[in-house]
Amino acid sequence: MKGLKRIGVIGALGISIILSGCSMFDGGSKPSNEKSTLKIMYYDERSFYSQLGMVYSALHPDVDITVVTNQQTGPYDPEMDMEAQFDTFIKEEQPDIIMLSADQLTRYAEDGSLLELDTMTEEKDYDKETLIPGLLDYMRELGGGKIYGLSPNFYSQAIFYNKDLFTKYGIPLPEDKMSWDQLFELAQRFPTDGAKDKRVYGLSLGYNSELYQLGSLIGSSQNLSMFNATSKQVTIDTPAWKNVFEVAMKGLKSGALYTEDPNGMSSGSTQTSYEDYLLRDPFISGKLAMKFESAYIMTQIKEAQKNAKDKAIQNWDIVTAPVDPQSPDTSSNMSLGQIFAINAKSVNQEAAKEFIRYITSDDYARVTSKLQDGTFSVRTNYLKDEENHNFKAFYSLKPVKSSIYKDFDKLPQNFFAKFTGIAQEELKAAFDGKKPLAEALASAQVKGQQAMAEEQAKVKE
Repeated sequence: MKGLKRIGVIGALGISIILSGCSMFDGGSKPSNEKSTLKIMYYDERSFYSQLGMVYSALHPDVDITVVTNQQTGPYDPEMDMEAQFDTFIKEEQPDIIMLSADQLTRYAEDGSLLELDTMTEEKDYDKETLIPGLLDYMRELGGGKIYGLSPNFYSQAIFYNKDLFTKYGIPLPEDKMSWDQLFELAQRFPTDGAKDKRVYGLSLGYNSELYQLGSLIGSSQNLSMFNATSKQVTIDTPAWKNVFEVAMKGLKSGALYTEDPNGMSSGSTQTSYEDYLLRDPFISGKLAMKFESAYIMTQIKEAQKNAKDKAIQNWDIVTAPVDPQSPDTSSNMSLGQIFAINAKSVNQEAAKEFIRYITSDDYARVTSKLQDGTFSVRTNYLKDEENHNFKAFYSLKPVKSSIYKDFDKLPQNFFAKFTGIAQEELKAAFDGKKPLAEALASAQVKGQQAMAEEQAKVKE
C-alpha cells in the first residue's frame, strides 16, 4: 500500500519538475534518438517505479530500464547460504546497478567487482557540500578508501523531548551529544510516583526493556562487539561491557523509563477511536518527557495535533542520539537506506552513473522531501520543517558502522541466535539479583564460546 501511495505523490511531483524544465539531467551526451539500457537490481518492479524510477524515466526517455530482483518467494529456508545465493544472482543476472548492504559493498569492493565513484562526486554539478556530513567519508570507509556506492536516503534516530514537561518540573532541557549516563540522569529527575497509565515518565527507549537489549543499544554507540567474527572469539566478558550493562541496569531499575508493550497496539478486543489510538503513545499524550525514536513519530504527532488538539503534545523538539564521550561527533544510530553501486562489468557505465547521480541529487531530494516515510534525503537543503525544529539532530553526527554486528556474515550460521539466547538468560539472572553481573558475563562468555565451537564443528562436517 505504501508503494501505491508513493506512485501518486512522486508522479505528480515529477510532472511538475518536467513541466518546469529540468536541464540538469538530460541523459548525458547521447543523442536523443540513441537508446541506453539499464538493468537495475531492486526489491520488485512496482516499488522501483514508485520510489525511484517513475520520475527518472520521465526525465530520461532514452533509457530502457529492466528491474531484476533476488527476493525470495516461498517459505524461508534457514539452511540456505544467503551470501552464496546473492553472489549467484549477481553472476547470472549481471545487473548494471547493484543494490547492496554495507557489508556487501565492502566485500564486493574488495574483490574489484564495483566501479569507483570518487570522480563523479568531485564533479562541480554534483555539489557534495550539500550532502549530510560524513556521508562520503563513511562510503570510503566501507569501500576501503574509495567510494563504490551511494544512497539517496538515510534513517536516523534522535531524542524527542516535551518542552512543557521540562518547564513544569524546572529541569534543564536536553542537549545535543549527551552521553547515556547524562540521558539517564536527566530522565531520573522527573517524578516516578503515580499509576502507570497516569504518571509522567522521564524516558522511553522503545522495546529495549530488557538488560541485554538495552546494553546492546548502548554498547553499539560505543563501538563495542560481543564477538570477534574473524578469530571466532566471544568478547562479552570485558570491563567495557560490564560498565555498559551497569549503566543499563541502573536506568532500567530507576523507575524513570517507560517500557513499550510489544502487544500494546494489537492486544485486546475493545474498539478504540482514532484519537485514542494516537494518544496511546505517552509522548504524544504529554506524559513522557523524552523518547528515543525515528522520524516516523513526527507524522503521528501531526495527526494527533489535528485530531486531538487539546490532548496532544504541542511544544517539542529534538536533540541528537546519545553518543560515546570518546567519539562525540559520530553515531551508529544513523544508517543508510539502499546503497547503489555500479557493476564493474557493466557496458552501460555512463547511464548507470547518471542514474546514481540523479537519485542522490538535489532535484530528487526536492521531489521526495514531502513523502514522510521515515527516511531523509542525503541532501541537507530539504531537512527541515515549518516549525523550525532542530532537524540537524538527525544528521549532524557522522555515521559510523556499528561494531556490534561487524563481520556478522563470517559467523557460523546458527551461532548468533544461540549466543543471544545465552546472553539474555545470563543477564536476566543478573538483573533479577540471582547472580552478580560479573559472574553473568563470565558465564555468557564461556557458554558462548562453547556454542561457537559447536557451530564451527558443524560447518566442518
